[in-house]
Amino acid sequence: MHSLQYHLMWCPKFRRSVLEGEVANSLDELLHAKAEALGVEILSLAIRPDHVHLFVTGTPTIAVNQLVRHFKGFTAHELRARYPHLKSRLPSMWSRSYYAGTTGQVSDGVVRRYIEAQKGV
Repeated sequence: MHSLQYHLMWCPKFRRSVLEGEVANSLDELLHAKAEALGVEILSLAIRPDHVHLFVTGTPTIAVNQLVRHFKGFTAHELRARYPHLKSRLPSMWSRSYYAGTTGQVSDGVVRRYIEAQKGV
C-alpha cells in the first residue's frame, strides 16, 4: 500500500502565455489521458496562460521526475502537432525546469485549495 501525492508545476519556454483557449482545453484532455495511461489520478489541475499546476497521486514504480517527463514530453509532442503556431513561437514547448512537492508537510486539502485558487488568478 502506498500514498504518494505530488504537486507539480511547469511553464512553457520563456514563460510565454500560450496556454489559453483551445490550447488549454487540449492540454487538459492530454494530461488526463496520460495520467490514465500511467495509472495515476489527477486530483486537481489548473492551467494558467503561462504555467500548469497538477496535483496527482503517484505510484512507487514511477519516480516523480519520470512522471514529469511523461507529462511534459507527451503534451509537448501532441500540442505542437495540433497547433503549428506553437512551433513558431517556441523553440521547445516546455522549459526544462519544473517544481515538484509532496504533501507530507501540508494536507492534500491545502494543496487542492491552492491549485483551485490559481484558476481564478
